[in-house]
Amino acid sequence: MLITFKTKAYSNITMFGDVGRKMLEMMAFGSSVPGAINAADVATALGNLEAALDKMPQLVEPAGEAADDQPAVSLHTRAVPLVDLLRAAIAEEAYVRWE
Repeated sequence: MLITFKTKAYSNITMFGDVGRKMLEMMAFGSSVPGAINAADVATALGNLEAALDKMPQLVEPAGEAADDQPAVSLHTRAVPLVDLLRAAIAEEAYVRWE
């Protein structure tokens, strides 16, 4: 499953479902898909996400056992595009939705 975050102020961001749900939980706006955040609440969501990321150690998950494993990516790195999307939405007073 994939989750795509959308706003008129920024390009769409698509994440794997487990990562996207984790980001939603960190923003404290539930984890149900689809969903949306009113423009007035986007700053709160961004603040919650940044606070949750600050509390987490920047550990990289170990790579699996398969021969073609790619390096693991931390949640901090995976959150960067979503943080940028939320900041753009705040700047343009736009809502954010995901599906």
